[in-house]
Amino acid sequence: MDILKSVQKGVRVFDLSVPMQNGMAASPSNVPYNMGVFRRHGDRDRTGTGGTSANAMIVTGDHVGTHIDALCHVGYKGKLYGGVDSTEACMGGRFKVYGAETIKPMVTRGVFLDIPKLKGVERLAPGYAVTKEDLEEALGDTVINKGDVVLIRTGWIQLYDDPQAFLGRSTGVPGVAQSGGEWLAAKEIRAAGADTIAFDVEELGPNYNQRPCHGVLLLFNAIHIIEVMDLEELARENVKEFVFVLSSLKLVGATGSPVRPLAIIDA
Repeated sequence: MDILKSVQKGVRVFDLSVPMQNGMAASPSNVPYNMGVFRRHGDRDRTGTGGTSANAMIVTGDHVGTHIDALCHVGYKGKLYGGVDSTEACMGGRFKVYGAETIKPMVTRGVFLDIPKLKGVERLAPGYAVTKEDLEEALGDTVINKGDVVLIRTGWIQLYDDPQAFLGRSTGVPGVAQSGGEWLAAKEIRAAGADTIAFDVEELGPNYNQRPCHGVLLLFNAIHIIEVMDLEELARENVKEFVFVLSSLKLVGATGSPVRPLAIIDA
């Protein structure tokens, strides 16, 4: 197989996810990540031979850390994608349609758009709106094909170790403007990702909680959104195109799933 020959020749893999650990940034709308070891080595020797085991318990929201949004994540006027009634869809404590388990694994072409590089800055300013024009200029001569995944860097992940700064509740957070979301949707991509908590731009003021790209992509075009990605290594290595690999957990009826996306290039 050609793919096996490629692997044998050597590939380079970029891990695009953030570590999940206690104290990590989480949107106020989500249960924060918590993990604790509840059975330790030495608590019990079940065999009498000295062999032990340990187990941990993890509690987290489904949109914490690097994650992908399921199509049931957003609605408008009581409707989900395809006109499904949003109230009926989640009766019983989980969504009957469009849950995280329905997100098909992705092995496809990826395209990287580095907006700070375009602007000649380390990272975008708080509240900066990435427009259609920004995306077009960052794309240059590269072509986006139907079914591709497009990843957009703002540089904001540089603040990830400071949850208050990363969430930007008092400053705003850069992100994609509605015109950018519409431009992406017109390309008929499979998914769009970014290195911020909300993908959409978060500007201080009355529109702070507006998420037009979520509507444009998820609700009206069934295009998944991936958030809190670490795109810094791609930027350092000037990677523009790659094989993109992602699979969500089969969390039945969940509105999203933690993921560990990968970008793969020839070594």
